[in-house]
Amino acid sequence: MKPARFRYFAPHTITEAAQLLDEQGDEARLLAGGQSLLPLLNLRLARPSALIDLNEIQALAFIHPRNGGLVLGALTRDATLERDPLVAARQPLLAEAAHYVGHLAIRHRSTLGGSLAHADPAAELPAVMLALDAAFTLQSSTGSRTVAAAAFFKGPFQTALQHGEILTEVHLPGLPPRSGSAFLEFARREGDYALAGVAAVICLAEDGTIAQARLALCSVAPTPLQAIAAETVLRGRHPDNAAWQAAAEAVVDELKEPPADIHGSAEYRRHLAGVLTRRALARAAQRAERSHS
Repeated sequence: MKPARFRYFAPHTITEAAQLLDEQGDEARLLAGGQSLLPLLNLRLARPSALIDLNEIQALAFIHPRNGGLVLGALTRDATLERDPLVAARQPLLAEAAHYVGHLAIRHRSTLGGSLAHADPAAELPAVMLALDAAFTLQSSTGSRTVAAAAFFKGPFQTALQHGEILTEVHLPGLPPRSGSAFLEFARREGDYALAGVAAVICLAEDGTIAQARLALCSVAPTPLQAIAAETVLRGRHPDNAAWQAAAEAVVDELKEPPADIHGSAEYRRHLAGVLTRRALARAAQRAERSHS
């Protein structure tokens, strides 16, 4: 099928894009990588009155170091996140997770901001943002505001973005010393959406115990899920199999109603979440220990 008729705009600045959003009204849509929006247009599941293409705004594609962490432009491609040496050095979890996004051809078009604004609960990068305690800059014609990742995802394909706002930047704080991270997911085939995925960060104290843990999951809830109960269970414990098992049990207890479909039942996704939690935490802890040696 072909999309319904719409007006097309290709602004060159963020200011111009924000003004167009105001002028074109509630039915206007933003186009970034288009990996999610274009299929919806072709199936006529989305019928925007206007399409505002952000791809000419070069100011939205960047990776900058800041205070030990990173600031990322929303138009940064997933293939760039996967391969960039600064991302690998400062936020290896993001580089590792980006590799799981679709196939290589998709990653060369899909964007960080597009994935986050689309807010698919099965997508990898929203869960990574929770695990890394990210913050997002949302800009409109009247100004900008910052929203924490934990407050950004409201429901399936629903976010804190208000009409007229554009997600322009992602801020990732630096990791403490003796930190390690890991991303694992299980899918029926490479490039498919995961049946469950886990992003884990472990920070070790000087005595070798767990000073801080962050754990987030995708494809097991209506939004990317930060496993706060599991994070609390891990704090102060020794990084061993007993700790990983306790965290996995906390995750499973927290998943009251995982989604169920033809690819996997709720109980199967709950089981996968526990298994992947144990494995991701163990791998993250091993990497944290190696970073100290």
